[in-house]
Amino acid sequence: MNIGKRRLKLLLIVIAVNFVVYLIVEVSRGNQGKDSKNRAAVPTSRFWKSLKSPKSTEKAYWNREQQKLEDLYNPILALLSNTTVEENLLTNASLLNYCEPDFSVTTQVKDFQSLPERFKDFLLYLRCRNYSLVIDQPDKCSSTPLLLLAIKSLIPHFDRRQAIRESWGREMKIGNVTVVRVFLLGQMPAEDSFPNLSDILHFENEKHKDILLWDFKDTFFNLTLKEVLFLKWVTTSCPNVKFIFKGDDDVFVNTYRILEFFRNLSNSKAKHLFMGDVIKDAGPHREKKLKYYIPESLYEGTYPPYAGGGGVLYSGEVAHRLYNVSQQVLLYPIDDVYIGMCLRKLGFAPEKHKGFKTFGIDEKYRSNICVYRNLMLVHSRSPQEMITIWSKLKSPDLNC
Repeated sequence: MNIGKRRLKLLLIVIAVNFVVYLIVEVSRGNQGKDSKNRAAVPTSRFWKSLKSPKSTEKAYWNREQQKLEDLYNPILALLSNTTVEENLLTNASLLNYCEPDFSVTTQVKDFQSLPERFKDFLLYLRCRNYSLVIDQPDKCSSTPLLLLAIKSLIPHFDRRQAIRESWGREMKIGNVTVVRVFLLGQMPAEDSFPNLSDILHFENEKHKDILLWDFKDTFFNLTLKEVLFLKWVTTSCPNVKFIFKGDDDVFVNTYRILEFFRNLSNSKAKHLFMGDVIKDAGPHREKKLKYYIPESLYEGTYPPYAGGGGVLYSGEVAHRLYNVSQQVLLYPIDDVYIGMCLRKLGFAPEKHKGFKTFGIDEKYRSNICVYRNLMLVHSRSPQEMITIWSKLKSPDLNC
């Protein structure tokens, strides 16, 4: 009888546990899609499609290769093959960080030979993330800044960088609030026939100590690479930064408005912050003449919610998580979308904030300085406009 009672008791426990699991799953399903009105809803499906067969030649190349990465990092598949995830990664190292041209893509992408040169170059070096820093700022975050301004720039854009230094990108320390600045650069491609500006750049850096220069070609498709390398730099050289603003060198940013925004943030929201001008329900452009053209042979499916790359604001905690998860997401030619993919893999979406105007403001408000007081970012503005707007915002005579 004792054995029978123990079996009955064990059965009842199993039933109870399954019932609790069922309730948790149902509540979770019921909450899906419920979010604040300013937050982009996270889609329930993956942003790349699973493959029926990994050898299928009818699927897009990025999707196939991403599925391989998924399998490598899948602990269940590793268990079934009697290996560990680490062993899988070591065995398939060529899928992770291979810096020689991968000529296998010429046969794996069905229309490779007819693609524009920028796609060929991107695909041949798709896996390489091992680029050294030519100019570094290892002590930039020694003061543990509240805000790090990270601005994507190009070597010839001296005037934009100087305008930012003299306006919204000023480094400052007010009480316990410290703001620091870095510009993110790569090398200019030789085929673009730019004059050698390295001496001037090094002089600029000697004066301002705010240049991060990596040894990769600074092209539109390599902006994603710049994202990943910057996240790595933050993780290693600025690990305790509280918040990061990352944007382009042709935007105006109301830095004081951002600092004001931080005062009202709860600790929980501050930790998980990632906000900007969010784009939802988007997909790849198929028109070849467009800047954002993506061929069907490269990618199929929709995009996850993502924030426009003109400028985004996020926490240091999110930066570390993004860097870690970026190892599991294949580089994609559009940097905004790529970060959206990484966020999707982390399980959340960027938050929309009406103060980010990455597509500009109505022309009738362009010269109204009072409009800028409540905005965080406006795109695009010339170096002269940046300085003018900043000086008017700081004027004690401003009356709005």
